Amino acid sequence: MNNSQMLKGILSGVVLHVIAEGPVYGYELVTRLRKLGFTDITGGTVYPIVQKMEKAGQLTSKQLPSPDGPNRKYLFVSPAGEAFLAEFDQEWTALTSIVNNIIK
Repeated sequence: MNNSQMLKGILSGVVLHVIAEGPVYGYELVTRLRKLGFTDITGGTVYPIVQKMEKAGQLTSKQLPSPDGPNRKYLFVSPAGEAFLAEFDQEWTALTSIVNNIIK
């Protein structure tokens, strides 16, 4: 089964959870997601989601100095993002409970 369709529905919440742990820049976000088990994820998948969430006001960004060269655009969860995340967590818990009851 190709899990890309399922992933599209949850990736915004997952991305917000990672950013909520502390500000990250784009490539670092992709790297963290890979380390967390999303091994096939690419910047081409993550960056449009980040842009959409910035436009929706769920993320903010700020250019900060990088120890390795030019400034980097760091991402932060906004209050609207925190509200989205709380709703996502509630919906995820309810959905996983239903699915787990069905497949047991």
